Amino acid sequence: MKVYTRTGDDGTTGLLYGGRTAKDDPGPAAYGAVDEAVAALGLARAECAPGTELFELLLRLQRELFVVGAELATEPAKRTRLQPEVSLVVAGMVTALEPVIDEYTTRFEPLREFAVPGENRGAAALDLARAVVRRAERECVGATRAGWLEPGSQVVPYLNRLADLVWTLARWQEGVFRPSRAAHDSRDTRDTTA
Repeated sequence: MKVYTRTGDDGTTGLLYGGRTAKDDPGPAAYGAVDEAVAALGLARAECAPGTELFELLLRLQRELFVVGAELATEPAKRTRLQPEVSLVVAGMVTALEPVIDEYTTRFEPLREFAVPGENRGAAALDLARAVVRRAERECVGATRAGWLEPGSQVVPYLNRLADLVWTLARWQEGVFRPSRAAHDSRDTRDTTA
């Protein structure tokens, strides 16, 4: 089987359980952003030693995003064919992220202002992943408004919680954060009085 099929040369893409739609329709735009989030989390996982706690958590999150992508890649008329936690996001997937966020939040000092990303490669990769997840979330809000996702879909809540978790993981990996205002950064060695 060849990688290229030429079927998308007309600007359409195939959907799960059949059918085609324009590549820039709300569904494909949303699952394209989710695909980018999977890749961004993979970049962050590549910064981890295999088998570590963070490596395994990021792998789990990547796999869960495939469930998100499957729901988004199915046209609304065929959603009855989706299977919970396999191709359909369920409320339990959302609530399962909350105790994980709570646990990792205890591992660093609470922030009093925005953190500047980039203290180390792992945290920077996580912050990039968080930004991509937030974009995917926005695309999915648009897909819901366009009728691609049903109002009760758990895709948007899942992505919202996932972005919170990835932000939390980035702060944990930084250890000590660099505040967004230089005047409050004790590690900033520049002379700000000049």
